Amino acid sequence: MSDALPTHLIHHPYTPPEGFDAMSPGVHKASTVFFPDVNALRTREWKDKSGYTYGLHGTPTTFVLEERIASLEGGRHCVLTTSGLSAISLVDMAFLSQGHEVLLPDNAYGPRKAFAAGELARWGITHRFFDAMNPADLEAKIGPATRLVWLEAPGSITLEFPDLPGLVAVVQRANEARGDDSRVLTALDNTWGAGIAFNAFELGIDISAQALTKYPSGGADVLMGSVVTRDERLHQEVLLCHMRLGIGVGANDAEFVLRGLPSVALRYHAQDAATRALAEWMQHQSGVAAVLHPALPHSPGHAYWKRDAKAAACLFSAVFDDAISQQQIDAFCDALRLFRLGWSWAGPMSLCAPYHVPSIRTTPWPHQGGLVRFAVGLEAVEDLRADIAQALTVLRT
Repeated sequence: MSDALPTHLIHHPYTPPEGFDAMSPGVHKASTVFFPDVNALRTREWKDKSGYTYGLHGTPTTFVLEERIASLEGGRHCVLTTSGLSAISLVDMAFLSQGHEVLLPDNAYGPRKAFAAGELARWGITHRFFDAMNPADLEAKIGPATRLVWLEAPGSITLEFPDLPGLVAVVQRANEARGDDSRVLTALDNTWGAGIAFNAFELGIDISAQALTKYPSGGADVLMGSVVTRDERLHQEVLLCHMRLGIGVGANDAEFVLRGLPSVALRYHAQDAATRALAEWMQHQSGVAAVLHPALPHSPGHAYWKRDAKAAACLFSAVFDDAISQQQIDAFCDALRLFRLGWSWAGPMSLCAPYHVPSIRTTPWPHQGGLVRFAVGLEAVEDLRADIAQALTVLRT
């Protein structure tokens, strides 16, 4: 090699010594990965995490995060995606083909429903909605083309907590008469539970997806998702689809989620306690017709939550009296100062957003009034309570 500076800098002979160990995992960035010889290039394996072949297929940083997320959820295998919605979409694409059907709870995450109505429909994959609070409705809708049943606990926005073991049992009964090639899988959007409120696999779920954007990150500054399984065959189906789609996450984003994981249980339980205090107080306020939160005795599915879960996350929804107009509800939201208007949740700052539930459901909604969903952050409970109280005065005037 010559003494030319550009070549010398690119092919510099120095390598740092091995043995560096610290609290935070290293951040490894790469597209190209080196092989010592042609044999290694041809034989090295990445699918079982025994080696590295290309940055898109994994680095030490992403492998470490995948293993920790799998442990968090009580699974064995994990793949990382670019968002919670991409995790859901990956599961659909891995297990559904033209002519198949996917069943969705009517209270599922809105963009999840839109993916089914858009892309899946254009690919010849049909979908139907079932009442998540009625296992008999799911049983009636599982047909010969059904290959995947999505579950969500609790439901998006309205926070009904379903009988997860009961819904899983419906699918298992349907599978008793089927062969492996037509088996119906169950997948759960586990963003709310985050692996802390309950163990999805112990309840019989096949696949767990979540938005690491929420609790595992905790900083409201990272977009990422995950798909976790226990079954090796299912994992390989997800992994190969993931590879063919070219999905990859940035090393610095993986670093941020790894940094958030050690405090995830502390944050989850702190926000859970604050949310319960606010939800209980909110149900006694003038103009509020109902407060929806799985830990409240009157909230739909409370008995199932009490049986199957150990915690309740940071969300509650308030339904206002039907005499209160949407304009008044919007003014209430605008009057909040600590609760900022914004999507997502589980970050340090509290959020709120108004919803018109009948427009996003196919099954009847039992309330007439408008709804506001609150996401409780890490502020002092008394300050958040005072913020809602002052905004309620605007609502009443």
